[in-house]
This record gives sequence, structure tokens and C-alpha cells, in this order.
Amino acid sequence: MIANIPLKRVARVQYGLGQPPKLSDHGIPILRATNITRGKITETDLLRAKLEDLPTERAPLLAEGEILVVRSGAYTGDSARVTGKWVGSAPGYDLRLTPQLVDSRYLAHSLLSSAALDQMKLASSRAAQPHLNAEELGGVQLWIPPLDEQRRIADFLDAETARIDKLLELRHAQEAKLTERSYASVSEILLPEILTQPLGQWPWTWLPDMPHHRPLVRLGYVCRLQSGLTVDGKRDISGDVVTRPYLRVANVQAGSVALDNVSEVTVPREIADRSTLRPGDVLMTEGGDLDKLGRGTVWRGELPGCLHQNHVFALRPEPDRLDGDYLALMTRTLHGRSYFESTGTKTTNLASTNSSKIMSFPIPLPNVALQRELSRQAQGSLDSVGAAIRLLGTQRALLVERREAFITAAVTGQFDVSTASGRNVTDGVQA
Repeated sequence: MIANIPLKRVARVQYGLGQPPKLSDHGIPILRATNITRGKITETDLLRAKLEDLPTERAPLLAEGEILVVRSGAYTGDSARVTGKWVGSAPGYDLRLTPQLVDSRYLAHSLLSSAALDQMKLASSRAAQPHLNAEELGGVQLWIPPLDEQRRIADFLDAETARIDKLLELRHAQEAKLTERSYASVSEILLPEILTQPLGQWPWTWLPDMPHHRPLVRLGYVCRLQSGLTVDGKRDISGDVVTRPYLRVANVQAGSVALDNVSEVTVPREIADRSTLRPGDVLMTEGGDLDKLGRGTVWRGELPGCLHQNHVFALRPEPDRLDGDYLALMTRTLHGRSYFESTGTKTTNLASTNSSKIMSFPIPLPNVALQRELSRQAQGSLDSVGAAIRLLGTQRALLVERREAFITAAVTGQFDVSTASGRNVTDGVQA
């Protein structure tokens, strides 16, 4: 058995074609870093180009068994083997390997081991931003046993990783079902029969028959909207100014506020006074992913004196008429999603709303005591589902860790795969 062989001894390392000269709506897909995820090639945001527009004399089309490696960015060193589905696809911006004296499946597994990933991470960290060049990739040291042993290891890992991947898929499916369940539960608690008996009456065809003690009220009648501040580097800050933390769109999540990366801004005091958040305000972003548009989050006063960006709206309910938690939860129901998706301005992958549409949101308005009781029930359901989802997340993390440990042990000779069971292990796998 041979150890510590540089990758360039057993595979040809070269660059992809870079940016193609001309993109097209149809033609050959161009695989990039966004299409490579830990051994898998995905169809996320595929670019395409016509064959005649590609410099194939410099960068030939992909062949089955070649391996693409991400050369820069957050996922530097990630890799995936080209399967039959992608034969003929154009190689993208990243590095490509053509195995010559090694089994391509074995090599693909080896590059996903912690032994190889640690070397690539070290090499790429020498630049200001993570970046791996062909020479550095070619210098990665790998354990290369004889070909028959490589194939035995590849057969074992193909089966074992398929079993783990199947379990990961099941956990993802469970999480999706739980997320759907929480969405349905909140909708049904706050708007009984919305899922089973919508009236189909214009303009809110998804709403059920609303009882008299829950009249539909335009949000603007029971809530004030505060606009945020515009960050302007040319603003005069020579007078009475204050420096405060301020929330950006990235800080406002669906149901929570991310405070791990909050910026500060210096503005005149009078501007700060107009854009200061108060505990109980409901935060809503102007734009984002269509399925998250209009989702409200209650501000609890986590950062005293905090300001907010102009792309983040602060809704301030009248406390004797509208509870902030009730409003935030209402935006997460089928009613809230349907309203904001139907009224939002849509682009390819994003959507936006505005203050007028937000204040026109029709909200069922029982008395405040009932609003709080309904909110308590809905939040209890969300908390229960959230605990289950966190448990699934822990399980997924352990499965990913086990997958990498199996690969690393097998491709560094730490155990003999001929004594391990890796056959038919995906048959009958259940959640």
C-alpha cells in the first residue's frame, strides 16, 4: 500500500472555462460552485450557454468520472463527481480533476475526507479570502492503495453513504412536514376553519366565515407604522448627534431577530428620535423571499435605543385594541401569507411590499384578552414543533459527522472494509 501521494500524481488538475462569453436561456448547463454540495451536483441556479459559444478547445466538456472542486468562497474545497447525467455539461469557474491512475469514485470519496479537507482549508487560508489554486490542490496528499483495494473501498462507501444520505433525506422530509404542521396549526388556531371551509368570497377568497366578535379591520385603524432611517454618508453629523445600534433587513428573521451582527450608525438626535424602536413593536421587512414576505417579528427591547433601517418597518399597535404577538402570529397564517403574496410586487426570486399594503392588511380583531389567549395557544404549538425540529437538526448534524468519519477512516486505511458490512444497507430504511 502506498501513502502520502500528491493528488497531481494520480489526476490531471486544471481550471474550468471561467465566465462563458455568452449566456443563453437554453443550451449546455455550466456547473459552478453553487451546484456543488458535499459530493452532490445540484441544479440550483444553473447557467447555460450554447455549445458554439464555449471555448471547448481550452476547457473540454465534462466526462463521467471527472471531479469538480470549489476553488474560492465559503465552500472552498467542496467537491462532487460528475455522473452520467452531467456528461457533456460545461465545467464552470472552479477546478476540475481528471483521474488517471486512480479509481474516480475512490478519489471523490477521498476528497470529502477530513484529511483532504483540512489540507485544502490550510492551503486556501493563506490568501486574504479563501482561495485554492491548481498547484495547491495538486499538492494535497492522499492515501492511494492498489486499484482493487480502491474499488472495494469505493463500493463500501457508496453503499454506506447512500444509507446515511437516505436517513438525511428522511430527516429533511420530517422537518418539512413539521414546518407545514406548525403553519397549519397557527392558521387554524387564529382563524378556525380557514383550512377546511374558505368562503371563496372576493377579495379575500381564502378566509372562512368570520364570527361577529372577530370583525375584519384594516390594520391602519389600530396600528401606526414607523419608517426607519436611510444611512447617508453625506449627512451632516457635526451638531447634536447620537451613535446607536440599528437593525438591517438581515437582522429581521421570521419569528426572531438575529443580533449577532448589529451595525451602529451616527445620526442627528432628531432623526434618531423618529426611528427608535420600542418594546412591543412588530418588525416587518420591505422585501425578501416571496414565501417570507410580510412575516412579522416582535421587538422585545433587546437593545435599548436601537434604530432601524428604512427597509424595515416598525408597526406600533394600539395596546388596548391590538396585541403585538397576535399581529405577528397573524402574519404567519395562511391569511397573512396569501395576502402579502397576492399584493406583493414580484421579481424572479424576490418580492416586496410597501407601507400602504401593510396598513391595508385586513386583520380579524377580537378583544385583546382573546387575542392574547389565542396567541398563547399558537405560540405553544410553535414551541412544541420547534423543539422537534431542533432535535432533527441535531440528528442531521450527527449523521453528517458520521458520514465524514466513515469516509475518512476508509480512505486513510484505519479499518479493513472487507470485514465491514456495506451491502444492501438502504433496503427498508425507515424514518
